[in-house]
Amino acid sequence: MTQDHTPVPSAKQDAGLTADKVRDVAALIAGGDLDGAVRLVGPLYAVDVAALLNQLDDTQRSVLVEKLRGRLDAEVLADLDDSVREKVVEQLGPAAVATAVTELETDDAVEVLANLDDQVRTSVLDAVPHAEREQIEESLAYPEESAGRLMQRDFVAVPEEWSVGQALDYLHDTEGLPDRFYEVFVIDRGRHPVGTLPLDRFLRSRRTKLVGAIMDRDPTLIPIGLDQEQVAIQFQKYDLLSAGVVDGSGRLAGVIMIDDVVDVIREEVEEDMAHLGGVGDVSLARSVADTARSRFSWLLVNLLTAIVAPIVISTFEGAIQQMVALAVLMPVVASMGGNSGTQTLTVAVRALATQSLTRANAGRVVLKEVLVGAANGLAFAVIVGVVGGYWFGLPQLGIAFGGAMLINMTAAALAGILVPLGLVKLRVDPAVASSVFVTTVTDAIGYLSFLGLSAWLVL
Repeated sequence: MTQDHTPVPSAKQDAGLTADKVRDVAALIAGGDLDGAVRLVGPLYAVDVAALLNQLDDTQRSVLVEKLRGRLDAEVLADLDDSVREKVVEQLGPAAVATAVTELETDDAVEVLANLDDQVRTSVLDAVPHAEREQIEESLAYPEESAGRLMQRDFVAVPEEWSVGQALDYLHDTEGLPDRFYEVFVIDRGRHPVGTLPLDRFLRSRRTKLVGAIMDRDPTLIPIGLDQEQVAIQFQKYDLLSAGVVDGSGRLAGVIMIDDVVDVIREEVEEDMAHLGGVGDVSLARSVADTARSRFSWLLVNLLTAIVAPIVISTFEGAIQQMVALAVLMPVVASMGGNSGTQTLTVAVRALATQSLTRANAGRVVLKEVLVGAANGLAFAVIVGVVGGYWFGLPQLGIAFGGAMLINMTAAALAGILVPLGLVKLRVDPAVASSVFVTTVTDAIGYLSFLGLSAWLVL
């Protein structure tokens, strides 16, 4: 497998992937016109080819990959969904995948191999040249979603005692340097980074200038074991385009680029959204069995917690039988509480993820969210109290309806902030489990407050 850049046109305005183009490629494959399908695929960027393969069914994908064998850009493998990549790798075979892996940056090579079956990964690595294999295996040894997995091994580093002219000559004469970089790292004799030199200053400086005299000291460095979400926060906080990664002894081990951090931010957002919905992996390419299995566990938890609300309702069974209005109105209280809790929960999970909600300001944020919930609860209490009392001709019912709305929306806001904080304290991802517990609280409090107040004021 080799990279084939010849199909890429000079003008890219027509090179993007569209729904029509996906349908056209699928139709050409179904009609047996594989050359026509290849002509449509040719102008696409690697990421668009990957998106196309993700959307085709297994048969269409297999036919197209076989037709593109030997011409498929190695970057396509790095951009595929995990479940699709596994099938494509199996089809291409270890030798072809190994060739592709050697053409990729280390971080992309690790992305391709990380989630493969152990036996398949071993077969591919056995076919990779020794030098590249050592680098990839070392990166795979780092924890998943860590800076060590994210970094590229290729970077530009020069001693601080060199002149700009020596550094330029080194760039001109040395093979194996990265294709793209934004800064030159300056290192001491022990390979510890002592500064960075932005390319603009580097290229504008006279050849006689010493690198150490024009470099930026105290660079932002990333520990090799740092979680990728924390890496993204560092890039956002300090407006970085790239950052050096240091190992346990402080030596420069690699570099993380902004394009990889953008991918991390997207992945983290998708992961949090999936966890909030209890769906795990959101890839559309997963099989029915895998998707159903991944969602079953959280649906089971939801079932168990949902039993709390019927228990509360059954306690007031006699009251509900005496007044049908209670059965009509009580879902409104629970629903409004659930919406209020979800609003607060969304803000809290995001704030925790971006580290803008910490122990230092938690008390102030909790108080603010409770006051917001109470303010909205009071406003809606007046609205639903008037409507409920007028609708059923019972002012007492309106008071119970409004009072329950105030109580539940306040409780929902409190749960929406305290539940994720509590889960963080227990070292549980708040995006995974918060919504289940907040929903349970709002349902139980909503039914209990409305039925309890109604039993006291109306019956």
